[in-house]
Amino acid sequence: MSRIDKKFKELKQLKKKAFIAFISAGDPDLRTTADLVIALGNAGVDIIELGIPFSDPLADGPTIQASFERALKKGVTVPKILQMVGQVRKFSQTPIALMTSYNPVFHYGEEKFIKDAKAAGVDGIIIPDLPPEEAKTLIALARKADISTVFFFSPTTAAHRVKRISDASTGFIYYVSLTGVTGARTALPPDLIETIKKAKRATKKPVCVGFGISTREQVKAISAVSDGVIVGSAIVKEIEKNSSQPDMVDRVAQFVKNLMI
Repeated sequence: MSRIDKKFKELKQLKKKAFIAFISAGDPDLRTTADLVIALGNAGVDIIELGIPFSDPLADGPTIQASFERALKKGVTVPKILQMVGQVRKFSQTPIALMTSYNPVFHYGEEKFIKDAKAAGVDGIIIPDLPPEEAKTLIALARKADISTVFFFSPTTAAHRVKRISDASTGFIYYVSLTGVTGARTALPPDLIETIKKAKRATKKPVCVGFGISTREQVKAISAVSDGVIVGSAIVKEIEKNSSQPDMVDRVAQFVKNLMI
């Protein structure tokens, strides 16, 4: 059982919902990323989603794209990110899921990627541009290594694919709250609560909702009908805003604590 599975089992017993925080690895630098992972875990974040910077991301909006560009300019690579995760594991056992485009995994080699991710202490992988139909080898390798494979439901997912996605997913299912790319939104779709309930009825796996969530009120409303929420762009924006401050890590951790219910 992966740390992610254990976390959801623990949360279920406590009748609590998961708070998942996304940050971009290497923004502003890898040492700060390590400090952020530790601080966010200490602040109560249940799972850290660690974005692997890529020059041509599929689903990321302007905020995360800009953070990836900053990280890539600093020379961030997959091996360096895995090395950083290994260092973090000396201080933190907060579950970590890598979110990446498929290209870096393909370039690295699926078998080597899973082997090195496992050795570093990675608990899950999320690849938005790799559908489960094309991920059979990766899923098999990940399951052997006890690494969760997280796939996506969205408002436009066809009914005939729902079971296939559910069966391929371990850890949790990522429910995309809206059509389009990531980015903080002042308002979410009016029918979101109903579509989340529909997604929940379609699977026994935990369903966590991301894309566009940026306020405590949104976190509270979505947590009431899901198994967890994912906040990314709002946190990445806060990192950028405070990047020149000596207490940036503490400021970001406090910002995230204020979002949690």
